[in-house]
Amino acid sequence: MQRLTAFLALLSATATAFAVKPCEELKREIAAQLDANHVDGYTLQIVANDDTRGRTVVGTCDGGTRKIVYENHAAEASRARDAKDGSLKDGSLKDVAPTR
Repeated sequence: MQRLTAFLALLSATATAFAVKPCEELKREIAAQLDANHVDGYTLQIVANDDTRGRTVVGTCDGGTRKIVYENHAAEASRARDAKDGSLKDGSLKDVAPTR
């Protein structure tokens, strides 16, 4: 039990240490990693902790007071195209009645 408590304390301290990083610095580091992995069509935004609105949180910064959120616009555009042409994620077509 003491080992588990010590591990959780260490984990918490590590997470807090990363949260201390200034937001702009962390945002640049995350963007560099995304660019290195050839990710296109994304935005990173620094927002207040309570303003994530369902977006993917990719970092916590400024002492845990703000978050960096990721949005992939290429995926959104792909979903919109799929919805428009009737195809599903697996490439099959939706069951739709033929038009005359």
